[in-house]
Amino acid sequence: MFHHFGVNTFTDSEWGTGKENPAIFIPTGLNANQWVDTAVQAGVSLTILTAKHHDGFCLWPSKYTDHSVIGSPWKNGHGDVVQELVNAAKARGVDIGLYLSPWDRHDRRYGRNKEYNEYYLAQLQELLNNYGSVREIWFDGAKGSNAPNMSYYFNDWFSMVNELQSTINIFSDAGPGVRWVGNENGFAGSTCWSTINRTSLSIGNGSIVDYLNTGDPRGTDWLPAECDVSIRTGWFWHKSQSPKKLSKLLEIYYNSVGRNCVLLLNVPPNTTGLISETDVHRLKEFKGAIDTIFSTNLAEKCSIKASSQRGGKNGGFGPKNVIDNDHLWTYWAPNDEDKEDHWIELRATNEKLKFNVVRIQEAIGLGQRIKRHEIYVDGARVASGTTVGYKKLHRLEKGVLHGYSVKIKIMGSKGIPLISSVGLHFDPFWHPNEQVA
Repeated sequence: MFHHFGVNTFTDSEWGTGKENPAIFIPTGLNANQWVDTAVQAGVSLTILTAKHHDGFCLWPSKYTDHSVIGSPWKNGHGDVVQELVNAAKARGVDIGLYLSPWDRHDRRYGRNKEYNEYYLAQLQELLNNYGSVREIWFDGAKGSNAPNMSYYFNDWFSMVNELQSTINIFSDAGPGVRWVGNENGFAGSTCWSTINRTSLSIGNGSIVDYLNTGDPRGTDWLPAECDVSIRTGWFWHKSQSPKKLSKLLEIYYNSVGRNCVLLLNVPPNTTGLISETDVHRLKEFKGAIDTIFSTNLAEKCSIKASSQRGGKNGGFGPKNVIDNDHLWTYWAPNDEDKEDHWIELRATNEKLKFNVVRIQEAIGLGQRIKRHEIYVDGARVASGTTVGYKKLHRLEKGVLHGYSVKIKIMGSKGIPLISSVGLHFDPFWHPNEQVA
């Protein structure tokens, strides 16, 4: 989950000017426990805060600028939003991430390369030294067309991050830990590799968005994509806006989580300092829908066979591994010598199966391998795709199907395909003949 929060929340804007008076920041009812409760109820494991957005206003009392909560009447200038969220998240076992905007429209040093980079490094040091373990640090390349020319010393920034917190994930257009998916609507490419070539990437380069979206099967760097999108139209809270419909959120889920990515859903606190009830309600609906769809796996009641299996009947790589509870380290592996198309088939033991979602997961800890696959129900092809990765969700275009057998064929892969989990699910919210508004 992402939380965009700051002076923009109080000025009804998306990009601040940097000239805002810190005194406008008055979240009188701020309760970070409510943010974290909302996140936990939605099934979120990591939450990221905009510690500083493009306007340069800092949500913590930085000793390197007065343009921060120090100048706010909230808590008489003694408030610290970062600390409040860290405390609330720690108490609930939720991981923390921080966003520190490289573009700063307030600070006079911006545009002077050495001075501003020193300032930025100092603030990075504050955040990574003073707030405990940070699991993800979020850098973006956003910058207005009329912004002063400025060179960011990204390599120095990344070196400092790794020095201060060696296990952190660094997010940017170029990684080095997690990559941007190339858009802000939460959709990964229908082909989406976790691998990419970092030498082809640079931060703020608009010409590489398609490459970011699909990744690269020949990529030398493991850089999974993260899909950032807001629950509302804007990133900051606006009174005039309301959350996206459930059908839209589910479409985003299938096109992010269902395409081998992590979904980063922005839920912005309002001027009171709380997540709005309309958003809380929609998130409960969203989590409820996901639980409804995926809590029952019809594949578990099926008999199952495969084209071949490594090590023979008792080798430990049989097809039954795809319907156990371990979606990572147990898997079906075909025989290494098997040169034909590999397949795995699920068969109903009595009445027909009723489903409209097929889930396939690779043993991602051993790499991403599958390049092309097809799905057949009672001998008729109902879906085809390219990459699978950690999770591939096929929401079937024809809607609900009734059938006795489901065969997944692997038509191409890098090395032997390793499938850790397969699911057949019924999504009652999926009506393919109705247009999503």
